[in-house]
Amino acid sequence: MRKLLVGLIGFLAITSLSSCGYNTMVQLDENVKAKWAQVENAYQRRADLIPNLVNTVKGAANFEQETLTQVVEARAKATSINVDANNLTPENIAQFQQAQGALSQSLGRLLATVEAYPDIKANQNFLQLQAQLEGTENRISVERRAFIEATQQYNSEIRQFPNNLMAGIFGFKQKGSFTAEAGANEAPDVQF
Repeated sequence: MRKLLVGLIGFLAITSLSSCGYNTMVQLDENVKAKWAQVENAYQRRADLIPNLVNTVKGAANFEQETLTQVVEARAKATSINVDANNLTPENIAQFQQAQGALSQSLGRLLATVEAYPDIKANQNFLQLQAQLEGTENRISVERRAFIEATQQYNSEIRQFPNNLMAGIFGFKQKGSFTAEAGANEAPDVQF
C-alpha cells in the first residue's frame, strides 16, 4: 500500500510539474531576448548610417564643426553601451535609452542646422541618407513596440499565480522595458 501511495504521489508531482508553466516562461523569455536583438539591430543600422551622413554634410558645406563633433561623440557613446539580453534590468534599459536619446537629439540638431545650407538640402546623397535615417527611426519605433509587448507578456506570465511560484523557483525575473523620455508628451516648437 505504501509503495502504491508513493507511486501515486510521484505520478501526480510529475504531471503537475509538466503544467507548471516553465516551458511557457522559457518560451516567453526567449521571445523577449529575440525582440531585444531586433531593437539592437535597428539602433545599429542607425549608427552605421551616421558616418555616411556626417561625411556627406561635411563635404557639402563649410559646416559647423561643433554640431558634427557632437553627432560623432553621441554615436560613439551610444554604440559603446550594450545591454545583455540576459540582464534586461530597468536600470540597464534606462542607460541604453539615455545614450540613444542623446544620439537622437544630436541628429535632430544636425538636421535642423542643415536647413541653413541650401547646397546640402539639394545634395542627392544627403537626401537619400536623410530618407534612410527616417526609415530607420520608424524601424526603431516598431522594434521597440514589439519588445515592449513581448516584455509585458513575459512579465505578466511570471507574476501570475501559480507561475510566480515556479518563476521564483527557476529564477525567472522581471525584465525592464522602455519608458517615454522626459518631455515626450510635449509637442516640439517648430518655427519658420
